[in-house]
Amino acid sequence: MASGPRVVAELGRPETPEETAARKAESSRVYRSSQTLRNLVAALVVTVAVVAVVYFGVPRGTPPEPKPADVAAAAARVSASLDRIVLVPDVPAGWRANSAQMDAGAWVTVYAPGDGFVRIAQGFDADEQWAASLLGGFAPTGTTTVDGIEWDVYDLPGTARLSYALATEAGADTVVVYGSMSAETAQTAAEGLTDQIRRLREETP
Repeated sequence: MASGPRVVAELGRPETPEETAARKAESSRVYRSSQTLRNLVAALVVTVAVVAVVYFGVPRGTPPEPKPADVAAAAARVSASLDRIVLVPDVPAGWRANSAQMDAGAWVTVYAPGDGFVRIAQGFDADEQWAASLLGGFAPTGTTTVDGIEWDVYDLPGTARLSYALATEAGADTVVVYGSMSAETAQTAAEGLTDQIRRLREETP
């Protein structure tokens, strides 16, 4: 037996065809909206799960510290290339060698003594202004003698992270010890250069 038109309680009468179509359209819209929301929630859950897997699944830790520079090996290559003496500083065992390379025509080694840093530069055939240009244009503030070798002293005002420097001639070259360090640390570096500086002076006409 066929049923008659649906009676709507709120209207107190059967729905018109237009009202029936509108009700079904609204029901479809609400259903689609709920499906879209569920899909978004599902996608968000999946995304969070993937991020969690990546975050917790990828091993992390402190990256390995780079190996110290091999100053002697690098110096030997530069010496063979230039056919001249290249300094290999004799520094305390606790000083880490960070780099050893040619830089703007000079042989430069960089050490980390534990506090601050020390650069030792050998300027090949350097002129009288080379040390000053390396140290920001500052002039020496005095002199000191280390192992019988006289060095110019530079008390620097912390410019460009430099606080102290020593400089001396080594034959045709100029040697500069500079960095963020104490006078005692600079003197220790200078002591490790004494024999090589004397050799450079002896071998220069």
